Amino acid sequence: MSRYEKGKQVLESIQEKSLEELFKSIDDIAPDISRFVVEFPYAEIYTRQEVDLKTRELCTVAALTVLGTVPQLKDHINAALNVGNTPTEIVEIIMQMSAYCGFPKAINSIAAAKEVFVERDLI
Repeated sequence: MSRYEKGKQVLESIQEKSLEELFKSIDDIAPDISRFVVEFPYAEIYTRQEVDLKTRELCTVAALTVLGTVPQLKDHINAALNVGNTPTEIVEIIMQMSAYCGFPKAINSIAAAKEVFVERDLI
């Protein structure tokens, strides 16, 4: 199996959106970036056995909270839910990040989480 196919398999198992939908806004000007994302983090990192997908997604939610990256954060909140994290766990991780990134980013991330939870009828 190619790196791309391996990464695609992982990505599609945790995301509800298709690859085309995830990367549609950038593929017309930078089609290689989506391939890089599929082949590196998803084929090489997410498939490592030392840490499960549930933990990896919580770490990704934490990192994106600190970065303040809301569009990708919503995708990874969905992925975190898809691999078994609860809304409470996700909120707790975002709240913990307020100590490292400040309240504005944490509040924006909580708002993003709420949007995902509402879309999924979880609150």
